[in-house]
Amino acid sequence: MKQTAMHLTRVTRWSVRVACLAAVMLVSACNDATTPKPPEPGQPPQPKTSMVPSLVTSAMAADAPAAASSPSQASKAPAAAATPTTSGAAPNASSELIARGKYLTRAADCAACHTSANGAPFAGGVPLKSPFGTFYGTNITPDKTNGIGGWTAEEFYRALHDGIAPDKALYPAMPYTSYRQMTRADSDAIYAYLMSVKPAAVPNRKHDLSFPYNVRMAMRAWDWMFLKDTLPDASKGQSADWLRGRYLANALGHCAECHTPRGTFGQLDKAKPLGGAALARIAAPDLTPEALAARGWTVKDLQTFFGTGIAPQGSAFGEMYPVVHLSTQYLTPDDLRSLSTYLLGDAPPAPKPLPENADTSKLMAGRNMYLAVCAGCHAADGTGKPHVAVSMLGNSTVRQKDPRNLVITILDGVEAQKFPGLEAMQDMPGFDKRLTDAQISELTNYLRVAYGGQAGDVNSEIVKQLRQK
Repeated sequence: MKQTAMHLTRVTRWSVRVACLAAVMLVSACNDATTPKPPEPGQPPQPKTSMVPSLVTSAMAADAPAAASSPSQASKAPAAAATPTTSGAAPNASSELIARGKYLTRAADCAACHTSANGAPFAGGVPLKSPFGTFYGTNITPDKTNGIGGWTAEEFYRALHDGIAPDKALYPAMPYTSYRQMTRADSDAIYAYLMSVKPAAVPNRKHDLSFPYNVRMAMRAWDWMFLKDTLPDASKGQSADWLRGRYLANALGHCAECHTPRGTFGQLDKAKPLGGAALARIAAPDLTPEALAARGWTVKDLQTFFGTGIAPQGSAFGEMYPVVHLSTQYLTPDDLRSLSTYLLGDAPPAPKPLPENADTSKLMAGRNMYLAVCAGCHAADGTGKPHVAVSMLGNSTVRQKDPRNLVITILDGVEAQKFPGLEAMQDMPGFDKRLTDAQISELTNYLRVAYGGQAGDVNSEIVKQLRQK
């Protein structure tokens, strides 16, 4: 069973983000006349209390550009020169600036929300379902009627920094709560690149939201109460790699949107940055140094995972697969190292070794189930098969304290995947129709004890609750 340390679902991400808005919208009678005016682009924001809503790997923008960047030192793409290009919307943009903006746009994973499966690049249309309605990724091509062709660089920056588009307040499903940490220079680079792509005359689909989630004016009040510039660091360090990685993780990669627990109104818990979060069926794993080390991660392994999608701890699947496919595989080796360095810190804890000779004598039903339905791909000893299935030994999801992601993977299966470097993993079938709740709990417990060093404490009720309705 292909596992990874970070398994999320797009629907779940958006569901949690939208749910966070409910209470605020219900109590907010604020309108534009009473809501404090956001700061002008480039000006320091006024102090605000700390709370933030959207939850999600990966960077979905329901209303406006999902783009972020790297600080001046951070952008290791070439610096902008004065060579003009033919870009009509950004006539003064250099070819170097556009190339840098393309790199940052990929690193921000904008395509995940703004490019549909069979659509034109950045033309929007990606449906993002939630219990409160459906959002649709918007057109961020330079088309002046349907896209952002009429936006200035100032307006683009304000959307990313403050969640305010030229004609409306944005829903925090677009994670401006993280993107606001990016530099103006990087915002301008992304703007220059987006203005250079081919305009697509694709109309935006209206979000299908029920009341009160369709009340946009409440977003001004939400921002006033909850928007904050930064969150505490999840690790310790001061090296150049650590500082760069902090920017990549917190602003560009917006990891906290999924991996930090939240309060009643969707605010990020400042006491637990990257400490893991519950996203409906899914458990967004704890990405703090101690938790990563407990699952066997090293800086080198994280760097390999983000760059290729495959590491000794497992392969990227679920929502992390498009993150690697569309985004992190394009990061430079320096940026991959920096991101990984930040997550584990300048003095990373030693990876926890697996216990030897785990006692599975009381788990023979689970072992027999493994031999019957899993060993054909993952091998009888759990070592896996190249290009077919990853190893179960030390697998990060198997080693995760919370068993939910492992149970869900057994239930739902994993689609076939292709990775950089001509690597691939074949599909894994789901067993929701083939195995009972009791059988899946027995299999899960065997995997956790034999290969993950975890307790065999999963029962049938847990499996029943995690089945797709």
